[in-house]
Amino acid sequence: MTNKKKILFVTHEMEPYAKITPYAKVARALPQKMQEDGMEVRVFMPKYGKINERRHRLHEVIRLSGINIPVGEADNPMIIKVASLPSAKMQVYFLDNEDYFHRKSFLGDDDQSFFEDNDERMIFFNKGVMEIMKKLGWSPDVIHCQGWMTALVPFYAKTHFKNEPVFKNAKFIFSVLDEGFNTKLGDGFAQKAGLNGEMKDFDVMLQNPECKDLYMAGIKSADAITTLAEKLDPEVEAYLNATDKPVLRSTDMESDELMDSYSKFYEELFDE
Repeated sequence: MTNKKKILFVTHEMEPYAKITPYAKVARALPQKMQEDGMEVRVFMPKYGKINERRHRLHEVIRLSGINIPVGEADNPMIIKVASLPSAKMQVYFLDNEDYFHRKSFLGDDDQSFFEDNDERMIFFNKGVMEIMKKLGWSPDVIHCQGWMTALVPFYAKTHFKNEPVFKNAKFIFSVLDEGFNTKLGDGFAQKAGLNGEMKDFDVMLQNPECKDLYMAGIKSADAITTLAEKLDPEVEAYLNATDKPVLRSTDMESDELMDSYSKFYEELFDE
């Protein structure tokens, strides 16, 4: 590879900052592997209240903070913090908002009940990713969105932000993972997210979405798909089988070949 390629990873969990499922280990190893392969890498994730800012040496990025992110009728201030991933010299950007993320747990209460505003937290995070990218002025070749909480990023890039130069040449990968939630996000999701009928069937798909609907939405709007799950929801499996987009399927996150298969997949997208 002659030119240094750029990859942005968007995830809602990553070791050592937030471990919600076993995938947090992959989310940590994959960016480092790509950087070691000579790529320029950055990571975006939520700044959960459980993340210890002093231990992980987070500090606010003043020039990126202060943007208001609309979710439905409300504007929500976004604070951006950054840290260097230990031993990797790689920047991780944290999207913070006092109302959405200053809590003692990640996605649910101590009894594991899903937070009622996880729909708004997701929308805030996805829109926030787009706004940071605009302010950074950093144009990735690949934006890899991992898991249900990142499913709107490719959609926003191809609708609300389609005229932004920073996204013009980016390829979007969406990862369907072996994780999720067992509830609906509410009848107001499409309105809060500002879908506005800008992509065929998207509003219908996300009127009152379950996890599987978010996965299908991510598949619909991304350029390429990866899966890391032993078994997918039957509807998601059928939707994935119907696509003509490049797909990388994996089942074992402990596999020694996993990182190499992702690396090859990125290379094929770069060459398109």
